[in-house]
Amino acid sequence: MNNLLEGIDISVTFKAYGDEIKAVRNVDFVLPEGKVVGIVGESGSGKSTLARVLSGLQIPTSGHVKYLGEDIRQGSVVYKGELRKAVQMVFQDPYSSLNPRMRIINAVTEGVLQHQTNDKQLAKEIASKLLKRMGISEIDSRKYPFSLSGGQRQRASVARALTAQPKILIADEPTSAIDQSAQSQLLELFGELIKDGLSIVLVSHDLGVIRYLTDFVYVMENGVFVESGETKDIFEKPKNPYTQKLISSIPGHSIK
Repeated sequence: MNNLLEGIDISVTFKAYGDEIKAVRNVDFVLPEGKVVGIVGESGSGKSTLARVLSGLQIPTSGHVKYLGEDIRQGSVVYKGELRKAVQMVFQDPYSSLNPRMRIINAVTEGVLQHQTNDKQLAKEIASKLLKRMGISEIDSRKYPFSLSGGQRQRASVARALTAQPKILIADEPTSAIDQSAQSQLLELFGELIKDGLSIVLVSHDLGVIRYLTDFVYVMENGVFVESGETKDIFEKPKNPYTQKLISSIPGHSIK
């Protein structure tokens, strides 16, 4: 099994008002092909910063990210050329990937035109089918982002990311800003994408989501991984006290 994405000795340090904040400290990360890997931890643990490094949006202070064994940075360029299509990110706030001045269908069509075809009519047809698969009706697809529910906006942002036909989807807290019903719809959608062979990095503090979708989990505290392993093992037999505390907080869950 190939390792699609690897983070090697990643550190990220921010400077603020003369102080240094070590958000991520010397972590190694692996996403095997066809797998779903979770990064879990409390707010401020560094997991979202690491996700941005893996996606190429954040330059690490030290360390390297590799896609299929090749460094994603070539000089000052990250994910050069066709590689840019391979890794796409879905943010906690879907407004980050949706233009508020564009109708949903136009935003997704724009992505298809950018990544798949120059034929405008064909691009619109592909966008319509993609939105329909995401559970966005034709009527809703003509609306602006502010007119949709949080769940609809998030599914539309997934559609926008999928226009690049990526090999990897990095999802940063995709369910945190939507209600329970919308979460269920999004998780069902992710399940379908996983069956299609999409590899996913799922960043979340929602342990239920992590347990439901992932094959392997990294547990992050204060910028470091304190524990990692197969999802079943992490949830049934956590070894680190921090992991045990997180797992014990799940209603009705008992550690064996």
